[in-house]
Formats: sequence, structure tokens, C-alpha cells
Amino acid sequence: MEGKKKIKLAMPHSLVIIVMIMLFAVILTWIIPAGSFDRYENSLGVTVIDPNSFKYIDANFESILNMPRFMIDGYMDSMDLILMILFSGGAFDVVTSSGALHAAVSKMSRFFAGRQKYFILGVMLFFALLSTTIGVNTFIGFAPVMVMFALSMGYDSIVGVSLILLGGAIGFSTGMLNLNTTIVSQRIAELPLYSGIGYRFFSFVVYFIVTAAWLLRYAAKIKKDPQKSPMYDLDLKTKELVVEEGGEDRMTLRHGLVILTLFGALAVIVYGGVRWGWALTDSTTIFIWLGIIAGICAGFSPNKIASCFVAGAKRMIGAALILGMARSISLILTSGGVLDTIVYAISRVMYYVPGFLQGPVMFLANVVINTFIVSGSGQAAVVMPVFIPVADIVGLTRQTAILAYNFGDGFGNYIIPMSTALMGNLGAANIPYERWMKFMWKLFIVWLITGSVLLVGAQIINYGPM
Repeated sequence: MEGKKKIKLAMPHSLVIIVMIMLFAVILTWIIPAGSFDRYENSLGVTVIDPNSFKYIDANFESILNMPRFMIDGYMDSMDLILMILFSGGAFDVVTSSGALHAAVSKMSRFFAGRQKYFILGVMLFFALLSTTIGVNTFIGFAPVMVMFALSMGYDSIVGVSLILLGGAIGFSTGMLNLNTTIVSQRIAELPLYSGIGYRFFSFVVYFIVTAAWLLRYAAKIKKDPQKSPMYDLDLKTKELVVEEGGEDRMTLRHGLVILTLFGALAVIVYGGVRWGWALTDSTTIFIWLGIIAGICAGFSPNKIASCFVAGAKRMIGAALILGMARSISLILTSGGVLDTIVYAISRVMYYVPGFLQGPVMFLANVVINTFIVSGSGQAAVVMPVFIPVADIVGLTRQTAILAYNFGDGFGNYIIPMSTALMGNLGAANIPYERWMKFMWKLFIVWLITGSVLLVGAQIINYGPM
């Protein structure tokens, strides 16, 4: 008797996963009663909800037939991010086709030979510090560069994109200086702006140490045996593509000018985001100029630059499609009137939680809510007016409640397929969502434990406003 063949279940494509979640969101509008909070503008000009105003409203059942319409609405709402992804893809194709990046990667690989861990720690810390003030979305266009550096050092593309995603997660989620999360929350909670920064900095350090140790351990494992990488087969194709486009290893004057243009663009984007509050459309403009100037430095003709732009944008189409569809999920829930009901129900649970677990449970509650409301400032406007009174009643300091919100809103973005920061970077790095999760799920559990311990510590020290 012949042995039975093992049936291997293939993970669905990222787009299929998004469609399945959309379908689940439609079903929720039929199961969860529609509800609503009254909204008003507080004395500081922030639109918030009245936590005592929740009421059930007439149901607005959504239909599966309307899913394509929500998809289109999602694309329209995400157009600024989609354009940035497409144009950054075009710009990087110009840079890659010039051979400059290939030559630079070869030099970097030789320079860091035997010292790759310092490269990982330094770059990860760089993105962590930058993300204390600006969103991780800003760096989507640089994911292919980090992947090339990682591959050249014997790692996989997951290590490359993790330098941005994990570093950015730490900087954004610990909320030291974040205007869209911490500052909005403190204005709602009527706390001094930027207060409590000492403990948030401590949280930043703890999370960086834990995450860096995890990534270094993973990187060492992949370097020892590349076949253990979830991206092994796809990375082989990426390496072949780099070799085809890269050209010679010798760094020429033209290569140097192209690299100078690349890092100049990064510097302008970072400075614009930090100092001038640039939107994504401003960053997209810089990517367009990057492609044009880099092409001129490389000696390309206008036709060659245009061809590279088109080829690079084509590679980003998958990421753009995923982002638009992911946005449609929250649109379905909002249209169905169930978002406020979900927040209200979760807040009720807090009253029955043991005192020492209130911080961790609020952290988990925000992770759940972040699945439905991905926007950081949008989540703050809905969650904080509800959770601040809850915190006051159960004896949790307002500063601790904000920290729990920061952790839940921030770290949750690196496992949910609705997150533009996650899916944009994965798409730019050509990493399927399901393969990322093979790497990420254990680290996320470590993040949950780390955050819970930090929140218990905040409760013990009675983490206050200053």
C-alpha cells in the first residue's frame, strides 16, 4: 500500500486575506447592533466623543454586493499613500538600474564583514529615533534598499525590512514625541503636553533591547542556514534580479552622484517631516525628483528614465492594491455603525478587571480596537474620551491609560493586514503577508508581554502627569 501524500494547505494571497476580512466586516454589521457616541469639539479644538452619550441607532446592514464600492472608496481615501508607493518604486528602479546601489551594497558588505550586527543595531536605532516624530509610512520607499543591504550581508529580506518596521514600531509605539498619538491623547486627557516623557523613554529603551536581541538572533540563524528563512525561494529570485540590473561592483563618479542623490532625498524627506510637518504628497514629490536627478547623474536618456519609472511602478502595483483594499475595512464598519458599539463594549469590560491587570487589559483592548480603527489620531479621538473616565474610576492614572493606548495602537500595526505602514513596506520589499507573520507572530507575543510588564510597572509607580 502506497503511503498517503501529505496535503499541504497553501496560505491565501494577501489580497484574498483582505477580501476575507472585508467579508467578515460585512457580517459584523448584521450581528453587532449599530451604535453611536455624540461628537463635539473640545476647548482645545480636538473633535472627541462624549463618553456618556452612547446610544443604539437604527441598523445599517451592509451587503456583499457593496464590497467593490467600498474598495473604490478605500483607494480614493488612500490615494496619497498609493501615489507615494508607485513613484518611489519608479525612482528606485532608476537608482537600481544605474548600478550605483549594487556597487554601494558591495562596498558596504565588505566594510561590515564580520561586524554585521553593528549595522543592524545602528540602522534599526536610526529608524526608531526618526519614528518618534514621524510615521513609518514615510520610509516605505526605502524598503528595497534595506532589503538589498541585508541580502548582500547573507541575511534575508525579512531582516532588511525589519530594520524599518521593527525600528519604526519601537519609536512610534512608545510615543515619546508623537504628535498624532501621544500629544492628541494628552490634549484630550487634559494633561501637560509631552509630560511623562521619562517613562516613555524608558519604555523605548526596553523595547529596543528586547526587539534588537530578537532580530539579531533571527539574523544569525538565517545567516547560518538561509533555507530556514520563510523568504528563501523568493529571495533567490530577488538576488538574481539585483545581479541582472546591478552591473559592475566598481564605484564610479556617476555611481557616487546617484548615491548622494538617494541619501539627499532621504535627508530632505526626514527633515520635511520633522520640521515642516510634510504630508505624504510632499514626500512623493521628492521621490519624483529623486528619479529624475538620479537618472541624469547616471547618464540616462529621458526615454530610459521614463522606462525605469514605469517598470518600478509596476512592481509596486501589488502593494498599492492591498493598501486601498485594507482601508475599505474600516469604511465598512463605519458605514454599518458598529465601530462605536465595539469601543463601548470593550470599555464596559474594564470595570470587571482586577486592579493589577487593568493596564495590560487596556493595552490588549487597544490592540483589538486598532484592528477596526487603524488611524492613530482617529483611534485616540474615539478611545481616549471613553477610556480616560474608565481609568479615573478604576484607579488607573491617565498617563498609564495613554501609554496603554500608545502600545496597542502602535505595536498592533505590525500584525494586522489593514495597516498601511506594514503592508506598504512589505509590498515594497516583495514580502507576502503570510510569510511575514511566520517571522512576526512570536515577536508580537514578546511585545505583548513586554508592554504588559511596563504597564504594571507604571501602575506600581503611579505614573503621573510629569
